[in-house]
Amino acid sequence: MRRAVAALHAELTRYGLVAWTAGNVSGRVRRPEASGDLVVIKPSGVSYDELTPESMVVCDLYGRVLDGGLAPSSDVAAHCHIYREMPQVGGVVHTHSPYASAWAARGEAIPCVLTAMADEFGGPIPVGPFALIGGDEIGRGVVATLRDSRSPAVLMRNHGVFSIGATPRDAVKAAVMCEDVARTVHIARQLGTPVPIAAEHIDQLYDRYQNVYGQR
Repeated sequence: MRRAVAALHAELTRYGLVAWTAGNVSGRVRRPEASGDLVVIKPSGVSYDELTPESMVVCDLYGRVLDGGLAPSSDVAAHCHIYREMPQVGGVVHTHSPYASAWAARGEAIPCVLTAMADEFGGPIPVGPFALIGGDEIGRGVVATLRDSRSPAVLMRNHGVFSIGATPRDAVKAAVMCEDVARTVHIARQLGTPVPIAAEHIDQLYDRYQNVYGQR
């Protein structure tokens, strides 16, 4: 998991989702219930080109450092709250990708006007509440927004994107797709009013993509 999480940070820079040392990826290490799961997360304030498997920080589900010589991400409490409250989640990603963050700055959900959105998000990409950084308030907002949504991504108001997945790679994919559709829908709105997709068609597209598309 250290190797996987370290390597996935390169995807955030590859797709232009982060600037400087902002943003982070984490992954859940599942263990027997008596032992408790672990979280592997990016260290705080370390440049992306300096990240290695050894520099990743290992915490328990309450953010207490168990292994690693560096301090964990300032978002560790948010990540850990998501893992505690959403046991199906195996990976969490946070970015300040520009187009998606612009929607977050407006406090506006991204409407489902593209088949790619229906495929990946099953509807609009919702907006979560404003929350201060450092504690679990952000995590609480993410969980409250996504618990009853098919979307694996949320725009936290005035902040940026949090995405979740069954694996860290799935969460990274959701962050990449979130920025891609945020950009396209923004362009569409410069041309006029985007045409929404009917709810029944969204359901059909989502079911096909999630259950038929790709290799099985």
